[in-house]
Amino acid sequence: MKLFSFSLACAFALLTSSLASATIQEHTFKVQNTTIKRFCKEQVIVTVNGTFPGPTINVREGDTVIVHVLNEGPYDITLHWHGVLQLFSPWADGPEYVTQCTIRPRSKYTYKFNVTQQEGTVWWHAHASYLRATVHGAFIIQPRSGQFPFPKPYKQIPLILGDLYNSNVEDITTEAQASGGGPNISCAFTINGFTSGLLINNCTENETFKMKVQQGKTYMLRMINAALNYDLFFKIANHNFTVVAVDASYTDHYVTDLIVIAPGQSADVLFTANQPIGSYYMVASPYVVGLDHFDVNVGRGTVIYENAPPSPKPVMPILPPFNDTDTAYNKFYNVITSKVDEHMFITIGFNTEFCDSKNPNNASCKGPNGQRFSASMNNESFAVPAGVKFSLLEAFYENMSGVYTTDFPNKPPVMFDFTNLNNANNMNLLFAPKSTKAKKLRFNSTVEIVFQNTALLGGQNHPMHIHGYSFHVLAQGFGNFHKKDRAKFNLVNPQFRNTVGVPMGGWTVIRFQANNPGVWLVHCHMEDHVPWGLAMIFEVENGPTPSTSVPPPPADLPKC
Repeated sequence: MKLFSFSLACAFALLTSSLASATIQEHTFKVQNTTIKRFCKEQVIVTVNGTFPGPTINVREGDTVIVHVLNEGPYDITLHWHGVLQLFSPWADGPEYVTQCTIRPRSKYTYKFNVTQQEGTVWWHAHASYLRATVHGAFIIQPRSGQFPFPKPYKQIPLILGDLYNSNVEDITTEAQASGGGPNISCAFTINGFTSGLLINNCTENETFKMKVQQGKTYMLRMINAALNYDLFFKIANHNFTVVAVDASYTDHYVTDLIVIAPGQSADVLFTANQPIGSYYMVASPYVVGLDHFDVNVGRGTVIYENAPPSPKPVMPILPPFNDTDTAYNKFYNVITSKVDEHMFITIGFNTEFCDSKNPNNASCKGPNGQRFSASMNNESFAVPAGVKFSLLEAFYENMSGVYTTDFPNKPPVMFDFTNLNNANNMNLLFAPKSTKAKKLRFNSTVEIVFQNTALLGGQNHPMHIHGYSFHVLAQGFGNFHKKDRAKFNLVNPQFRNTVGVPMGGWTVIRFQANNPGVWLVHCHMEDHVPWGLAMIFEVENGPTPSTSVPPPPADLPKC
């Protein structure tokens, strides 16, 4: 698949049209408890401004965004602007204790950043605990010129795929951390906050998402996977899609009847209402491998043509099996090359942590072999130092010592047959020490990473997200990565992403230029994997000038 870079895809439009002036887009986000009715009962969830999903932010490329966050909820929180590059604005990135301390209840913080060199769909979400389950929304970046590199769609429709839980997500987090086991699974998948209308927990929901369309019109669906722990298949019965952008980067167009989207990813797809007038189901269903216990429900909405008669049974799409890996990975996002300064080979996967019988909370652990679940990258299980009084970015800016180290390894300490399931319970490989280690990168250096999945504890897919950057995806494959696989690298027509799946039993190779100084989190976007430790950080050095260096922190930066 070919990549239209921002500069190439938009250059003509930017040069031949009068440029719209960049503006300041200012919003107030009130974080609060909100009562909704789902599963035939009232439920209290955390929202922004009382809506689920939260408000859509709609800007033009080049705009400045200011968001005043007032935390009137009961929990500490931060917000992350997922996929926004945050060029020279790391204080606005949002992951808790990495770029800022949390916004405590009855406190506030203002995020301010510019949106540059991007067009398309990204999103925002909470980046503390499991709160992003309900604290999220679309972030749409329109072309500054007002022109798309394809015919303008009739309408643009945000389509947020998510999941919903039957209990308080903070209670789920607390129980999982105390027991060392996995968290409870969701009860339903959602489309724009609505459940499926199917029987769930002995309850039939009447409210489903309905998208009304006119025959012959083309719509842009701005799709986001906000589910905590599930890759999703998405189809509309009897209709095709044309994918035009992924993760706010234009791509060569391709036609498909099925969208596969990992947690954290976004896609802009064109959908033409070209079927006979009627009603058609849209369905989101999970793609799952490596799990014995998962949400078997589907998210379901309805596409309703104008003048369609009432239909008790809209047309239903045919969905792939939940474990259809061939379908999930049949489009490899394979990079424009340059001299590589840093080569990294990073294993990602599950581990165990000893169950501490001296701690009453850990006396009876529910993880594998009676231990606690853990996870790691290159056998380093990431954890923020206990009792931290500063964010890691503050430590970098103030040149503090003793907060984190810069010795994250370029390769795992032990090389083994990574994808061999016979190693799934190899006790010599399962333990990973807790650490706070960064990989130090020179400003403007080119970094190539092989993400190698492992079969430890059976393995799973891992959608890897890098804060502060988008990256080219050179190739994906199955088995253990070998140097001969470099022949598969596509150095001409890559996709450009901020989140990419690393398949169970396989690998993914990415490349990016470290041109954004600061401390940036790298992590799996399966929500339960992060507290287990499937993360690391990049420390990117300042550039040679003040304008290419981390600016001073804002005056209202929260204190730990």
